[in-house]
Amino acid sequence: MGFKNVPMSTAKPSEHKESLFSPQLRAEIDKWIAKYPPEWRQSAVMAALMLVQEENGGWLTVELMDKVAAYLDMAPIAVYEVASFYSMYERQPVGRHKICVCTNVSCMINGSDKVVEYLEKKIGVKLGQTSEDGRYTLKEVECLGACGGAPMFQIGKKYYENLTPELIDSILEGLE
Repeated sequence: MGFKNVPMSTAKPSEHKESLFSPQLRAEIDKWIAKYPPEWRQSAVMAALMLVQEENGGWLTVELMDKVAAYLDMAPIAVYEVASFYSMYERQPVGRHKICVCTNVSCMINGSDKVVEYLEKKIGVKLGQTSEDGRYTLKEVECLGACGGAPMFQIGKKYYENLTPELIDSILEGLE
């Protein structure tokens, strides 16, 4: 999904950086900015997007991406490029639990297609969709680096490996 007819930055030049985000969020982004030389503050874009996304319920709006661009002194298009390239960023609302199913080589060989089929039936949505109750979003992702435990998926920041239908049921029952 590209950015067609995306308006230019909504952040006004007169906006002070202090007004772009809450003090707590600015402090978190500033920790990442501090890891780079001052002239490389834009290197914190991935972390800033992740922090902003988490604070916004798991997804990014164009307005939020524009604020990240203004805060990091970047062109908005550079931020959009990052947000559209990496699968960890969402540009549409997601469910409370985003289930990222790896379907790359190791997982595929070990039955990720059966995991996807089982989840689609159990949750009642296809890959890329969110359940009507807003509880789950099912997403196909590239390698998550847990090939030894294939097939696997990620929910939030936690990896679940060696998946079976029984284990999937147990994992889903354990979610809020």
